[in-house]
Amino acid sequence: MIYIALLRGINVGGKNIIKMAELRRVFEEELGLVRVQTYIQSGNVLFKSSGEEESALRKRIEQGIESAFGISVSVILRTAAELRDIAVGCPFTAEELAKAAESSTRESLYVSILREELPAEEVDKLQATDFGEDQYVIQGKEIYLLYGNSTRNSKLSGRLDKLGVPATVRNFKTLNKLIHLANEMEQHYQSIELNLPAQ
Repeated sequence: MIYIALLRGINVGGKNIIKMAELRRVFEEELGLVRVQTYIQSGNVLFKSSGEEESALRKRIEQGIESAFGISVSVILRTAAELRDIAVGCPFTAEELAKAAESSTRESLYVSILREELPAEEVDKLQATDFGEDQYVIQGKEIYLLYGNSTRNSKLSGRLDKLGVPATVRNFKTLNKLIHLANEMEQHYQSIELNLPAQ
């Protein structure tokens, strides 16, 4: 199974600094995971694992990072297939995406990836708040975000940090790159399997 580990809040504002080479080493040598890749500095790790229950795997990764770096980090896991589903499930129309892109000089489309679904009371709090031009759509364990101007000083961005559920946000440019890398990894293993000699 190809997994993507999304680390929350590392290498931001000079805090929780982790070098990607060191992070890969921990995943490979200390956690025993294979085919480990990282993408940019925000904490995106692709790897292959088989047979381990997801919550146990996540806890093992969190403990490994804390042991190696002395940093307590929330880790959100998604499979390659789940990441593809997130991209395909984007609820915003082409017109909405185009309008947001025109009004912002930065990325406007993001997704908050949650460890678990939001409790009903948190959904109610979101629905009771006016976020202006910023839009959100909750779908299962994801919250799709479309910013009308910028994520900076956005009331929606500030509210996402107070949901009470571990989560991490990625823009769709990063999401699509992770999907591309995961697809390449899957194709690599499929080609190996196809070339195995008959038993």
